[in-house]
Amino acid sequence: MTRFVVICCFIVSFKIFAQPDSLFFKQSTIPLTPIWSQDNKFGVDINQVAFVNWNSGGVNSIAALFALKSALKYQYRHFIWDNLLDARYGVNSQQNQELRKTDDLLEVRSSLGYRKNKFTNWYYSARFSFKTQFAKGFNYPNTDNVISKFMAPGYLFVGGGVEYGKNIEKLSTYFSPLTLKSTFVLDEDLSNAGSFGVAPAEYDNDGNLIAEGERVRKELGILLTSAYEAELFQNIAIRNLVSFYTDYINDFGNIDVDWELVFDFKVNSFVRATLGSHLKYDNDVKLLVEVEDPENDELEFAEEGARVQWKQILGVGVIVGF
Repeated sequence: MTRFVVICCFIVSFKIFAQPDSLFFKQSTIPLTPIWSQDNKFGVDINQVAFVNWNSGGVNSIAALFALKSALKYQYRHFIWDNLLDARYGVNSQQNQELRKTDDLLEVRSSLGYRKNKFTNWYYSARFSFKTQFAKGFNYPNTDNVISKFMAPGYLFVGGGVEYGKNIEKLSTYFSPLTLKSTFVLDEDLSNAGSFGVAPAEYDNDGNLIAEGERVRKELGILLTSAYEAELFQNIAIRNLVSFYTDYINDFGNIDVDWELVFDFKVNSFVRATLGSHLKYDNDVKLLVEVEDPENDELEFAEEGARVQWKQILGVGVIVGF
């Protein structure tokens, strides 16, 4: 399954990248004085459906997605430093149901790059990224058992390698032979259960706790990423980010995949529509399914194998730059 996902990502990315030749042949400029640039955007997407005496039936609902993205960039001669803060939180409310979370992300990324001269497109590069979420997550409609929360999980990547990109702001490929991946599960119940790949707690035959579950799992492996941004047509832009990671020690060759593809449709300076797809596969993240316990007739969670995760987003909203 993992190899199939990787092949699909490569095929689609190749078809996307095989578009404008200007990305490959555009001559980059070299700033002779230090340049700082910042771009901040805040957006709100709202979707609402209401029914009054509607003979086909339906459920009243309202959904909102709040997003903040802040990019800070520094350039001087052959040195570049890119920083990004990406935060999203979405909720949905339907008639006769509690408020439910639909999206939740807090991510920080930083990248350093240096090249010897203006004639080369290869950069010595170092990268840092951190990702977690704001609020508790549930396997709805069950809201009694928390399956995720802030820093459970949290992911930290730190590594160094080389990056290729002639027009590096729009199209680049990064390869790191040494990347440290740390998975944080700082919730006691989730860490004791061995969620997100950490070592679970140990119990004796009477169910007494002998050793608590692991709070941090560390891996050292290979990271390959590719990023692409372009305007396909007037007022239609695309963003594609795909990454592959495999650990040297634990299941080398078992590849974690993270692929995000987003189309932005610009209506005017403030209104835009977004169509996005996010596909993930991580062998350490197991699927939780509800099963009935025959002894007490209650629903419990059972852990199955890792599965491909997929999320699709379609929204229309307002975006403001500041």
